Amino acid sequence: MEAFWIISTGTMIAIACGLLGCYLILRKMAMVGDAISHAVLPGIVLAFLISGSRSTLPMLIGAAALGVLTTVLIEIFYKKARLQMDASIGITFTWLFAIGIILISLFAGQVDLDQDCVLYGEIAYIPLDLWITNNGYNLGPTAMWICGGLLVFIIGFILIGYKGLLMTTFNEDYAKAIGIQVALWHYSLMGSVSLTTVLSFESVGAILVVAFLIVPPATAYLLTTKLKQMLWLTALFGFLSAFLGYYLAVYINGSIAAAMATVAGALFFLVWIFTWIQKKWGSLNTQAFDFIS
Repeated sequence: MEAFWIISTGTMIAIACGLLGCYLILRKMAMVGDAISHAVLPGIVLAFLISGSRSTLPMLIGAAALGVLTTVLIEIFYKKARLQMDASIGITFTWLFAIGIILISLFAGQVDLDQDCVLYGEIAYIPLDLWITNNGYNLGPTAMWICGGLLVFIIGFILIGYKGLLMTTFNEDYAKAIGIQVALWHYSLMGSVSLTTVLSFESVGAILVVAFLIVPPATAYLLTTKLKQMLWLTALFGFLSAFLGYYLAVYINGSIAAAMATVAGALFFLVWIFTWIQKKWGSLNTQAFDFIS
C-alpha cells in the first residue's frame, strides 16, 4: 500500500507540474520554476519568525508571497531594465535564495528548518503523515489529498483558460489586438506555478519539482507540435517517471525523488534518440528516393 501512496502522489505532482511546464517551455521561461523553488526560502523563514509556528498554513503563505514576488521581479527586470529573460531569472532567484540562507544562518538557533529537506524533500515519508478524522477514520496520506486537490485545480485552470493561455503563449501581439488580457493570463500562470511549487515542496522537495516542471514537457515537445498532444504526452511521461522511478529506487535502495528525476531524464534521452533516428532515417529514405528518381 505504501508503494501505491508514493506513486500516486508522485504522479499527481508530476502531472500538475508538467502541464504548467508545457506553457513555461513554449514561453521560453522553463527556469522560472527553478527560480521560484529557491527564492521562496526567505518567505519560509520569515513566516516562521513572524508566526512562531511550523504549521503548513503560515509556511504556505510566506512561500507563496515570495513566489509571487519572484515572478514580479523577473518581469520588472525583463521589461523595465531590458535584461534578457535568463539574466532576469538568474539575478532574482540567486539574490532571494542568498537572503534566505543569511536569515537561516542568523536565526539558526530559533529556526528549526533543514535546508536539505526544503531542497530535496523526502517522498518516502508520505505514507507516515496520515489524515485521521475525529472519528478515527483513516483517509490516507495528507500529501495525497493536497496534491490531488492541486491537480484538480491546475486541470480546471487550463481547461477554463485554454484559449487565453494559448493565444498569449504563441502570439502575444495578436492576443492584445483581440482584447485578451495578456498580463492577467501571464500572472495567473506564474501564480499557478508558484502555488504548485510551494505545495509540492513538503512532499518531494524543490529538485524533483523543477525536474517535473521541465523534463516531461520537454520530452513531449520532441514528439509533437500540437499543444493538446503535448499536454497529454506530458501527463504520460510524468506518470512513467513516477512509476518507474519508484521501482528503480526500490531496486537500487536509493532516493526515490532522485530516481524519479533520473527516469524522467532517461525518458527524455530515449525520446531524443528516437526522434533523431527517425529524422535521420527519413532523410536517408528521401535521398534514396531522389537518387532512384
